[in-house]
Amino acid sequence: MSDLLHTLRATVGEAHVLTSGDLSAWERDWRKRWHGKALAVVRPGSTAEVAAVVKACAHHGATIVPQGGNTGLVGGGVPDDSGTQVLLSMTRMHRVRSIDRDNLTMTLDGGCVLQAAQQAASEAGLLFPLSLAAEGSCTIGGNLATNAGGTQVLRYGNARELCLGLEVVTAQGEVWEGLTGLRKDNTGYDLRDLFVGSEGTLGVITGATMKLFPLPAAHLTALAGCRSLVQAVALLGLAQGRLGAGLTGFEVMNEFSLSLVRRHFPQLPQPLPPSPWTVLLEYADADGESSARQRFETLLEAALVQDLVTDAVVAESLAQSHALWHLRESIPLAQSEEGLNVKHDIALPISAVADFVEHTDAELQRAFPGARLVDFGHLGDGNLHYNVQCPEGGDGPDFLARHEEAINAIVYDAVAARGGSFSAEHGIGALKTDELEKRKPPVAVALMRSIKQALDPAGTLNPGRVLR
Repeated sequence: MSDLLHTLRATVGEAHVLTSGDLSAWERDWRKRWHGKALAVVRPGSTAEVAAVVKACAHHGATIVPQGGNTGLVGGGVPDDSGTQVLLSMTRMHRVRSIDRDNLTMTLDGGCVLQAAQQAASEAGLLFPLSLAAEGSCTIGGNLATNAGGTQVLRYGNARELCLGLEVVTAQGEVWEGLTGLRKDNTGYDLRDLFVGSEGTLGVITGATMKLFPLPAAHLTALAGCRSLVQAVALLGLAQGRLGAGLTGFEVMNEFSLSLVRRHFPQLPQPLPPSPWTVLLEYADADGESSARQRFETLLEAALVQDLVTDAVVAESLAQSHALWHLRESIPLAQSEEGLNVKHDIALPISAVADFVEHTDAELQRAFPGARLVDFGHLGDGNLHYNVQCPEGGDGPDFLARHEEAINAIVYDAVAARGGSFSAEHGIGALKTDELEKRKPPVAVALMRSIKQALDPAGTLNPGRVLR
């Protein structure tokens, strides 16, 4: 592969082809569960350089693993251990290319960090609503490649709904110039939707045009305690009825998940006493602060009267709002501190969530006495992060190695029985390829294989991800 490395160095510069030293930032995933060895980490600085790198790899028969911020949770963005794959890091392509205020759009490089995109929109007096815990590291290209969800899907939709156009380098090293700010364009097949959610297996996203929104005049956040998940679901219905599209976030956290935050981040204040379930609500309104706050507080008073909540607190400032969200966003970090666990990113009809949790909690306790359930997520759109931690004092890696398959079977069978999905927003990656083969209809898998064969017949892009 020396000829390939020579070509890559000539293409992107010797300083941006890394083959030695500590490459763990690229070769190991965020969960520290996947650790591979790349032939080289290549960091192109432009779409033309990405295209040239892909062409060179295709010519030499080398496979490519595209990577954004390396914040994925299913092993989709790290190389295997063969030492033959080229890891294509997009982090040098981080520009905000343009903002069109009249059209409410922004065009970005694929390697632009999500938080930088949010900041650029805010400085232009607009809102880019995609928001998730990894926003300080994850990139727009990675968000689109995995169709990221996050905390405001309830109001604004997944990354797919926020994307109007793409620029993509194909598996042959050609560039599809699909950047557009049009809301309506019925000119054949929607190629954009092929690449969004494809996890780097069909093309490399080098640019995107995304929707923007007016900044809300008022932004309010509250925490509320509930005795049961049934009450939390009823509170969601009440909030949707009272607040309409102004309800932008509705997160739920069980008591054990917040107890992990208290254990590992005791400096973070938790303003409510422990409850079986805690709900975080967010409300954004075009009206002024005073009328919005009155409407929000009236909702919570009604919830107290109807015995849907036991207690509630409304943030009095932006700093307090950030502190409430920080509690929610610290749960994955607290889990990581607690040790390895069996993660599930599932989607269910909201009407089935409470029954699923009651049934599956009991099944898991029968099968694995003492297992601890870290249950939190985006109740407003039916997406739960339903994770299983080993018993107190147990060996996390050993628990994972011995029981992950059986735990997955219990959880995913219960999800399927209620019309849900075993992957809501994290994707398939390398972790869930067997589940996809087992649980997706054969016709769907065959169609996916046909698309992969048509766009990447040589299997150059991210082999072994999504499809075996």
